[in-house]
Amino acid sequence: MQDKVLVVAPHPDDETLGCGGTLLKHKNSGDKIYWMIITNIQVENGWSEEKVQKRQKEIHYVSEMYGFEETFNLNFPTTMLDAIPYNDLIAKMSVVIQEVKPSIVYLPNRSDVHTDHQVTFKSAVSCCKNFRAPFIRKILMYECLSETEFSPPLQNNVFMPNVFVDISSYLEKKLEIMSLYVSEVMEAALPRSLEVIEALARYRGSRIGVKYAESFSLVFEEI
Repeated sequence: MQDKVLVVAPHPDDETLGCGGTLLKHKNSGDKIYWMIITNIQVENGWSEEKVQKRQKEIHYVSEMYGFEETFNLNFPTTMLDAIPYNDLIAKMSVVIQEVKPSIVYLPNRSDVHTDHQVTFKSAVSCCKNFRAPFIRKILMYECLSETEFSPPLQNNVFMPNVFVDISSYLEKKLEIMSLYVSEVMEAALPRSLEVIEALARYRGSRIGVKYAESFSLVFEEI
């Protein structure tokens, strides 16, 4: 059965860090994939025109590489989601969810250290209640390097993966796509370096006996 898959990304690159290989696997299996980006950089918020244009080109190229059916950018100001009323966030997210009608939704981990990630999860999961979105059969949280692992080591912050996806055939393309985010890729040994992205995939793969994997925490599944 063909699925409609929606990935919700607080910022461009979160989708690739968290579930890039899995999205490519969905696409290869015939599923339709969609991308909802919550924030954007804008000249009005202090970003240069050059940087803004460069980011839009990155989003365009990344969208083409994945083969998304559609990319939705809600254009909320980056790093400022905690200043936006939840009603405004939920209203805009709900429009996209009701248009796409996804059966599978990928969300950022609720306890990531970045406030934008926390607010995105809280708002998005509210849009996914079964009486509002009965078409959703599965919701998963993805981990995001430089955000998930830096959350304070408290019991309610722990990311506990219980779903693992073999992405051995897709890691190379995931890294290629990540490389399009020139300003986001870090040098070796830092969290968003290509080497560490590969290392995490190898570590997660060891959990299920494959070369590379991505891991998720299951929030909801209709059986």
